[in-house]
Amino acid sequence: MSSEVSPETRLIVATRANHVCEYCLLSEQDVYFRFQVEHIISRKHGGSSEVDNLALACVYCNRHKGSDIATIIPGQQELVRLYHPRNDRWRNHFRLDGVTIEPLSQIAEATIRILQMNHDDQTLERLTLKRRGRYPSEAARLLITEH
Repeated sequence: MSSEVSPETRLIVATRANHVCEYCLLSEQDVYFRFQVEHIISRKHGGSSEVDNLALACVYCNRHKGSDIATIIPGQQELVRLYHPRNDRWRNHFRLDGVTIEPLSQIAEATIRILQMNHDDQTLERLTLKRRGRYPSEAARLLITEH
């Protein structure tokens, strides 16, 4: 979490996201490391620390996203932006097939690749939680339907 993100702002961001990673849908209560408040458009690219540019992300998704905001999908010449949790609806770009996050758009394809959302470690964690009835959590289901 950035030092310029206050505890009050973190609480607003976490509450808005139902304490769920806004990318991979893990619930914060199911993981060891506290989720991070991340800049959707990084400060490096002119993004602000205003609440509308902040998202809640698990350590894994945030680490892989870094300051990225777009990528080139292999085999194409076109730059494709990443998923934007404030402007996009999760269900319009992604769908769950068991514990695999599948793309429904080029935006999702780009996001899944850059954030490595279906890396073996990620799917194993989601599978373990699914077997315990914890993935997707009820909070994640709300996030999918609301956003």
